[in-house]
Amino acid sequence: MKTTRRTWLKGAAFAAGGALLGGRRAAAAPTAKIEDIKVISLLPDLYHGWPTLARRRSGELLLVCSGGREAHVCPFGRVDLMRSHDGGETWCWPEVVMDGPIDDRDAGVLETDKGTLLVTTFTSLAYEPILKRAEQEGNWPADRMARWQAAHRRVDAEARQRALNVWMIRSTDGGVTWSGRFESKVNSPHGPIQLADGRLLYAGKELWHGDNRIGVCESSDDGQTWNWLADIPTREGDDYRAYHELHAVQGAEGRLIVQIRNHNSRHAGETLQCESEDGGRTWTVPHSIGVWGLPSHLLRLQDGRLLMTYGHRRPPYGNQARISENQGESWSEPVIVSGDGAGGDLGYPSTVQRDDGSLVTVWYEKLAGSPNAVLRQARWSLGSGA
Repeated sequence: MKTTRRTWLKGAAFAAGGALLGGRRAAAAPTAKIEDIKVISLLPDLYHGWPTLARRRSGELLLVCSGGREAHVCPFGRVDLMRSHDGGETWCWPEVVMDGPIDDRDAGVLETDKGTLLVTTFTSLAYEPILKRAEQEGNWPADRMARWQAAHRRVDAEARQRALNVWMIRSTDGGVTWSGRFESKVNSPHGPIQLADGRLLYAGKELWHGDNRIGVCESSDDGQTWNWLADIPTREGDDYRAYHELHAVQGAEGRLIVQIRNHNSRHAGETLQCESEDGGRTWTVPHSIGVWGLPSHLLRLQDGRLLMTYGHRRPPYGNQARISENQGESWSEPVIVSGDGAGGDLGYPSTVQRDDGSLVTVWYEKLAGSPNAVLRQARWSLGSGA
């Protein structure tokens, strides 16, 4: 399935975007040209979720997602990896790089400065009550029940609990071979980032173990080991347990920015932001930037501007982008990257920039009339910075 659109988007103000961002009036949306939107997943009978796109120094694009799925919640999730050798024009057949005994969900990917590939995921047992209820009610088709029970019984209850964690794998040969999985301390959908000083920084949340803190971990050995660096403070009146799905970026001047999916009643469904001026050791209190939509992915563009892309799960259903020309102090009005979604089961966009300055964004989306979610991709470009 392919949808082609050639349209200039001037970023008219939608109800989705606030008029004020962080106490400052938002700049007009940058001019953006959406070249085309198409489905790029190659397994139409399966449900695809929560992808991350990364660009290697060679120009190769890597895309990971939670593949092998039957539904948004099921026991079959695994981490699939796809490659593009032509900037997203075509994609290779997916390869399974991680498949534990329980559901593997959000997948992130990064190439470090040393050329190492890091892939992240977290595991979940959220399918268990669904299976238990179906067993009690006896209303599932026999073949579906047999599949779920067979997946559930791959290991016993004790082993399922041991498998419940946040995970990372490494490859030092371009993804030909991979390490065994090891604990990464935190998780976020799009994984860690490379810092200018050589460290890796992983902004995320503890899952299943500890106090479910949000904060940042660092690695000084190319992702082999991770240490807790700093908590991110909690805004007055908030419950930090309602902060989720962080992502970070380092601006051209060294400032670190982290954005957070917020489910506290104040600014519910919005993206919050905090900053660090000392390499991630201390952070400002999360604050509103006036952006409804989540979770976000952050990218520093070739011209130094910052780009955030995020899912928009109310009309217009789809994915949006905003630009900051002042290192995250304020964000523009939205550019609509896609706005033709059938509903809210979509999003988690991530974006890379090609050598020619054009952008490629990938997200997951459940299309109208289909039980499965696909991976969709937009090729687009922005006007030049001021």
